[in-house]
Amino acid sequence: MADRRQVLRIGAAAAAAPALAGTVAAPALAGSSSSTKKLVVGHRGASGYRPEHTLASYELAARLGADYMEPDLVITKDGVLVCRHEPEIGGTTDVASKPEFAARKKTVLLDGISVTGWFTEDFTLAELKTLRATERIPAIRQRNTLYDGRFQVPTFQEVLDLRKRLSKELDREIGVFPETKHPTYFQRLGLPLEGPLVRTLRRNGLDRRGAKVFVQSFEAANLRELADKHRVEVPLVFLTGAAGGPFNDPRSYADYLTPAGLKELSQFVDGLGPEKGQIIPRNADATLGTPTALVKNAHQAGLKVIPYTFRAENSFLPAELRVGTDPAAYGKAIDEQVTFLRTGIDGLFTDNPDVGVLARTLI
Repeated sequence: MADRRQVLRIGAAAAAAPALAGTVAAPALAGSSSSTKKLVVGHRGASGYRPEHTLASYELAARLGADYMEPDLVITKDGVLVCRHEPEIGGTTDVASKPEFAARKKTVLLDGISVTGWFTEDFTLAELKTLRATERIPAIRQRNTLYDGRFQVPTFQEVLDLRKRLSKELDREIGVFPETKHPTYFQRLGLPLEGPLVRTLRRNGLDRRGAKVFVQSFEAANLRELADKHRVEVPLVFLTGAAGGPFNDPRSYADYLTPAGLKELSQFVDGLGPEKGQIIPRNADATLGTPTALVKNAHQAGLKVIPYTFRAENSFLPAELRVGTDPAAYGKAIDEQVTFLRTGIDGLFTDNPDVGVLARTLI
């Protein structure tokens, strides 16, 4: 793991900038370093400005300065990796308006939860390409609905082709940060994600030390398989939630994040992607509380920390950083990201990459 962890050493020192006026003060944890460039990951692309998981969203993320584009990966009936947040596509495409697919609506147990809709494993790639993406949260991101019906569901290969083109055009290497979505669910369907993911990375020359790629998952077993069976060379990131645990895993996320759990994780992963409340929890009144020891403990175990998800709308911000009462209006998102970056995290996932790029200059 030591060799793969070298990939995570993040480059040159960033110039110090004046503190942002009005930024919420949060104590930095031991071991934090504002001199190291923090990673800005375009969460589902620039999903604050375009429907998520579309080539338009990924491209805008890169053009706004994101270091990485983040595609969530699911799989089609004919074994092609495509980019959707979930296997269920009724909430992010126009499939419900297509009478030819009406009979494919069904109810499944998705990681133990009953979900009704249309699922990628019931569609060939050719069929998915007849659909068009729609905004997932139109009540909050009404402007994004301007683009409903404009963009296809992209394949992972198309994202890698876009990465290559934009890296050349923008004269900087754009990274990819793919997530395997519900890998146990797909394994049980006979459509495992791991093999197609590794083959695609290798076919594109991206499963190697030094490639600008991270692979992430909420399931520890999935990451163990990628490390032990597939012997991937790129760094792996374990995603965690504030409650519960990985599907079909007797251990909770809280158990994995103890000092002993972090030490164990460091044997097969290189970083953590915690929910941001695990870095700075919120008080009962929805204001930001006191930072936890997670960043310090993870760094002591040799793990990088890149939390999710930072968004600009009041709906997603702590109470003291909201502006007005409109849940869809922008609040003080820059202040929030600066506050979190000062805890020593190594980067962040954001729907608004331009905000993240600016915030990291202000720490």
